[in-house]
Amino acid sequence: MTEDNIAPITSVKVVTDKCTYKDNELLTKYSYENAVVTKTASGRFDVTPTVQDYVFKLDLKKPEKLGIMLIGLGGNNGSTLMASVLANKHNVEFQTKEGVKQPNYFGSMTQCSTLKLGVDAEGNDVYAPFNSLLPMVSPNDFVVSGWDINNADLYEAMQRSQVLEYDLQQRLKAKMSLVKPLPSIYYPDFIAANQDERANNCINLDEKGNVTTRGKWTHLQRIRRDIQNFKEENALDKVIVLWTANTERYVEVSPGVNDTMENLLQSIKNDHEEIAPSTIFAAASILEGVPYINGSPQNTFVPGLVQLAEHEGTFIAGDDLKSGQTKLKSVLAQFLVDAGIKPVSIASYNHLGNNDGYNLSAPKQFRSKEISKSSVIDDIIASNDILYNDKLGKKVDHCIVIKYMKPVGDSKVAMDEYYSELMLGGHNRISIHNVCEDSLLATPLIIDLLVMTEFCTRVSYKKVDPVKEDAGKFENFYPVLTFLSYWLKAPLTRPGFHPVNGLNKQRTALENFLRLLIGLPSQNELRFEERLL
Repeated sequence: MTEDNIAPITSVKVVTDKCTYKDNELLTKYSYENAVVTKTASGRFDVTPTVQDYVFKLDLKKPEKLGIMLIGLGGNNGSTLMASVLANKHNVEFQTKEGVKQPNYFGSMTQCSTLKLGVDAEGNDVYAPFNSLLPMVSPNDFVVSGWDINNADLYEAMQRSQVLEYDLQQRLKAKMSLVKPLPSIYYPDFIAANQDERANNCINLDEKGNVTTRGKWTHLQRIRRDIQNFKEENALDKVIVLWTANTERYVEVSPGVNDTMENLLQSIKNDHEEIAPSTIFAAASILEGVPYINGSPQNTFVPGLVQLAEHEGTFIAGDDLKSGQTKLKSVLAQFLVDAGIKPVSIASYNHLGNNDGYNLSAPKQFRSKEISKSSVIDDIIASNDILYNDKLGKKVDHCIVIKYMKPVGDSKVAMDEYYSELMLGGHNRISIHNVCEDSLLATPLIIDLLVMTEFCTRVSYKKVDPVKEDAGKFENFYPVLTFLSYWLKAPLTRPGFHPVNGLNKQRTALENFLRLLIGLPSQNELRFEERLL
């Protein structure tokens, strides 16, 4: 940063000539270094280093308040998110059997984690809060609304979910009871039949008051109006929509139905049976220019929806929140393979008693979850052709079981066994028993997804022309926000690219992204201060 530049008030100031602050904007020069690799017939790797220069632009003016619309507002995650925002914003302390507790956002990476900036004069690592490097919206400034197929107010929903301490519920009762979900969309074929008794708050009713799947284009227009009204009534510049409702069954991807943007929109107008509620919400959000995040495992983002996001330039991200068992798996599997140990089987068992588990007790909905949970090790296996090849086998025997047991409520029980092959015929078995409060792990992920999605809407870039440095216009990121993969179980990627599931790789990408914007190089652990004379 040059002396005549005035940086915004943040906790981190970088002395560099790569950054320029001007009119609430940060302009940063960055050289992206990579390497293109080819493998010869003899097995040799030919590596060609590459460099591409960019200029990144960040709008430093974060919104004073950010509109959040949740599909499934009255569910465990929705009511817990609303409660967490209210408790933190109003500093609501509460009693537990362990004593008085202060509200916090523990479990949120953006609010409660740190990242390494560099070293001090003695060579010791120095860390700063993740959200201190650049202006990020605070979850205390969320304005929350949304839809639900059940009409319970948020206090009733919070009681029903049995997630939060009783005293906290009572202290939030006055505020939570004022919030009621907007009517939602219920197409019975897409979620478990056991959810029918909850569906008393639906927009898709015929003249006799019965649920109908006719008029899907009308349903889409209704959702668009809901978004417009929410923005206008609350004077919001930005809104983000996130699905945290029940897991839907997978939809069939078919030519002429949902394979292109045009076919998808026509299929909605034709009331096609493979148009799910999540498809309606996603299409409505995209057409409104509102980012849409899929926090459940169904395949909402069919090719036609991705094309629609490309056409409209609207950000999308998915799929499925990565909170407990799968997050651990994305770390442990990577560790084993990177250590040269060969996992040959992974058995993963869950039981839980919340409504998510109740819905997943239906085979079609479980299949959606099974797919999202099983894909997490695919790129890790593909990274090591010494352990996994045609001769030794390219697959891990990976089994996933989920059972509904009402008495355990939101305290999900996960048990895993990793069985691996060692040298000379030896074996290693790692068994893990994990009990976690599901919604208290998932809600901080939702917060992070919302904070970082808003942040990404303020970032643009352009390639540097070596002949004309000022040439070219600034572009937004490609609509699929793969930077959010850290929080997602089955990361959606740009067509033609493979997802990265390793948690440490995903975290490194986020750290380096923030570092480059403030003029710091990518993180490394060479530690030459110690290792060289």
